[in-house]
Amino acid sequence: MSQLSIQQLEVLVVEPSSTQHKIIEGYLTALGAPGTRWAQTGEAALELMQSAIPDLVISTMHLPDMTGTELVQHMRADERLIDIAFMLVSSETGIHYLEPLRQAGVVAMLPKPCSQDQLRASLFAALDFLEPEPLELAHLAPDEMNVLIVDDSFTSRHIVRQMLEKMGVEKISEAENGRQAIEHIEKEFFDLIVTDYNMPEMDGAQLSQFIREESSQQSVPVLMVTSETDKARLAGVEKSGVSAVFDKPFNADTLRTTIQRLLV
Repeated sequence: MSQLSIQQLEVLVVEPSSTQHKIIEGYLTALGAPGTRWAQTGEAALELMQSAIPDLVISTMHLPDMTGTELVQHMRADERLIDIAFMLVSSETGIHYLEPLRQAGVVAMLPKPCSQDQLRASLFAALDFLEPEPLELAHLAPDEMNVLIVDDSFTSRHIVRQMLEKMGVEKISEAENGRQAIEHIEKEFFDLIVTDYNMPEMDGAQLSQFIREESSQQSVPVLMVTSETDKARLAGVEKSGVSAVFDKPFNADTLRTTIQRLLV
């Protein structure tokens, strides 16, 4: 179990509406997370984060000076703030708003209004993001695993690397697309490959197909991470030979249990 508890979480709520802020703060207090601060704009939130780094930021999408998407992008571009857990509470459904958030590694995307139970589940996801349980494998120690992360987004690679490192994995290589991944695969053996779907030059489905049909590591588990919603394209992903498909955002518990199931 995580050493960190809801009672210890330092939370920053970014919400221009005092009414909405009171609702979220009331939920947090009821759930035992008393250490909350409040900002009404993105700039104010970033200033507060510089003075005292929170464990979790809970933000709405539409702020007076920027969007929640832009806020998390500012955070992920700052090495002091890159590892803060981020949660969105919004009724926004626009793909152009939500897709960059998924790429930035949010721990949860909740509807507005959300319920206290929904917030509780997302707080546990945040705890697991911050302090995931270690991997427990029968025949392989996590620090002996060799893992390849493939994603054209530096932030997405960093989020997955962070999760794996906190689970005890030490040997991790990175590639920005399928072609770079093949260069790694032809040089060394991997116990696990975690790849994005949408990438330039060679996407995740093409990479998976190459691994299964042309590489010397045809049995290596391949985990696909995607925000793709087109059912026809997803069917193509599954036919490419991936071992599991994760939707963005996904949580550390899902990653850990899937790895443990595949590496038996």
